[in-house]
Amino acid sequence: MLTPEYVFKDITHITPAFLKEKHIKALLLDVDNTLTTHGSQHLRQEISQWLETMKQAGIPLAIVSNNTKKRVEPFAKMLGLEYVSLGCKPWPGGLHRARKKLGVCRHEIALVGDQLFTDRLAGWAYGIPVLVVEPLDKDISKGILLRRKLEKPFFDKFHKRGGKIL
Repeated sequence: MLTPEYVFKDITHITPAFLKEKHIKALLLDVDNTLTTHGSQHLRQEISQWLETMKQAGIPLAIVSNNTKKRVEPFAKMLGLEYVSLGCKPWPGGLHRARKKLGVCRHEIALVGDQLFTDRLAGWAYGIPVLVVEPLDKDISKGILLRRKLEKPFFDKFHKRGGKIL
């Protein structure tokens, strides 16, 4: 349940072709260290281009973050995306609320995020695939640094099973 199914170098390596191959029609997106660095309201140019590519491909997108509305709302509005703040991942309720906002079925969505103990576990609990991305930047929070150490055996298992970073 914690070992990733898919790991990407970053979000820009997730393509419409990959999503089509996996029958994924919509994405739920984490914010911190997935779309941007922790606490930032700025988007890297390549991620901005990726979002535009997804929108042009007709892929509905919504943000699901454990962060507060004060952090998430301005970022989501800047991107023109639906959002759920205080998503309480790993509990799946935030994923459910975001999916409803997009108007898609559960079997049509995937979650994109950088942490196994929040994102991967929430996706598993909700019964959807999770596209794990490597963090955009170094973590500074002691809690996240600890979780990164605890994640290592699950990434090792992924690689031992022949998993490759896409």
